[in-house]
Amino acid sequence: MPQALLLTGPTGTGKQRLALWLAQTVLCADAAAEPCGHCGECRFVGELAHPDLHWLVPIPRLKAGETAKQIDEAKTVLAEALAERRDSGRWEPSDGTAGHWLASVRLLQRIVAVTPFRSRRKVIILGDAERLVVQEANLEAANSLLKVLEEPPADTLLILTAAEPQGLLATIRSRVVPVRLGRIPDEVIRQFLVREVDSTLRGAALERRVVDADGRPGRALQSAADSAAGDRARALLDAAAVGAQEWASLALRQAPWGARGAFADTLDSLAVELRERLARAALADDRRGLDRALTALARVDAVHETLGTNVNPQLALAELARDLERVA
Repeated sequence: MPQALLLTGPTGTGKQRLALWLAQTVLCADAAAEPCGHCGECRFVGELAHPDLHWLVPIPRLKAGETAKQIDEAKTVLAEALAERRDSGRWEPSDGTAGHWLASVRLLQRIVAVTPFRSRRKVIILGDAERLVVQEANLEAANSLLKVLEEPPADTLLILTAAEPQGLLATIRSRVVPVRLGRIPDEVIRQFLVREVDSTLRGAALERRVVDADGRPGRALQSAADSAAGDRARALLDAAAVGAQEWASLALRQAPWGARGAFADTLDSLAVELRERLARAALADDRRGLDRALTALARVDAVHETLGTNVNPQLALAELARDLERVA
């Protein structure tokens, strides 16, 4: 196994999943060609709880000013991102404003310097590596990563993933072994959809999902998530029309972390639903309905703009539901 890999391929082809599988292979107690899936090491990796597995994903711009505090903040935000991933079982696409800032790379350097805690090796996954913010501090973040790639410790496997590898500096690409993932055959996607997404899918509905997936299991999962988000959005609007006794329970079921995950999907679906109501009101020349839909849509957009901050999704959803009740 090379010490530094770059997994590339279209979004949704499973680069992050393959990186985790490789981590299981490296850390597996049986040391076979494939992870056994049963030993403690494999289970810990599968639960994202192995102390020698480190998964760094793009995060929002940090607020702390001092370097040490920035690293601590990055560590906290990354822990929250993994908690969300552990809770949902899915890897959500990164927010457009998120990146690998200098603090994240310095955290990576710290991890590299530490001796493995439980296994003989440690694995570091740098997801969406093209989000490395090379403009910051005169390329200092990229140069710091280069130093790690030039002299990686023998006990460390570094895996970068990138849907757009051309976004990485050529000097970084030259120091890793590239592995490209292609699209998966439709028959495999078909089996995946029935087994992992919806066992009731049949006929034309199944074939539409296969076509939409375009050979990418992650896209198939996103389609299912969009459907679930639509259900959550409609449920929230219905609850807001009834009153606090209905929408309060929905808000309490919302996790207080992961603003850029399922919560963001719900907001997107809310916006779609409200735009449809807006269109229907316009066709019916319903001035009151227009005003309500516009007011609600503005409130949803305002909440969406806070997703780049450390907003508490549970509180944000409760406040949003209260506002929607007023215009229901």
